[in-house]
Amino acid sequence: MKEQELMLVEVKAQKTNLTALINKLQQQSITEGKKVAFSASLLAQGFGTIGPYNDNRVTNLVFRHVITNIGGAYNPQTGGFTAPVKGAYHFELHACNKDGSGPAVMLVKNGFQVISVWGQKASFISASNGATLLLNARDVVYVRLYEEYSIYDNEDHLSTFSGHLLFPM
Repeated sequence: MKEQELMLVEVKAQKTNLTALINKLQQQSITEGKKVAFSASLLAQGFGTIGPYNDNRVTNLVFRHVITNIGGAYNPQTGGFTAPVKGAYHFELHACNKDGSGPAVMLVKNGFQVISVWGQKASFISASNGATLLLNARDVVYVRLYEEYSIYDNEDHLSTFSGHLLFPM
């Protein structure tokens, strides 16, 4: 009888170890299998300019024409990208303007400026920038318009905000 009891204890221990391993592999699969990429342009349709605002207003831009939103991490109602998992993410900004002032926007992470895009004053100008950021799950990234500047978009989707998960951590 003792031998059977020992075997039962051993089998239960193996079952516990296997269950823990299965749970770990499932979690790893969920994290590693997460595919995240988005690209959106400023206007849903037509053409137009947003800004300038001369009243110290902080203006978060909402890129309404969603080209791609794999993983659903970009919100076209708020303009924010929320990281679904901790990892390295790459973002790009392309800003255009045609009113002579040049575009000026910034990439913001959790309320703090990370990089900026500034265009020289000209009749029609575009500017670009990009950055790779380490984000924790639920960190939020968005684009903000500098006061006294404007940004233009049309059917050619000249002003865009894009990002993707390079790898989870």
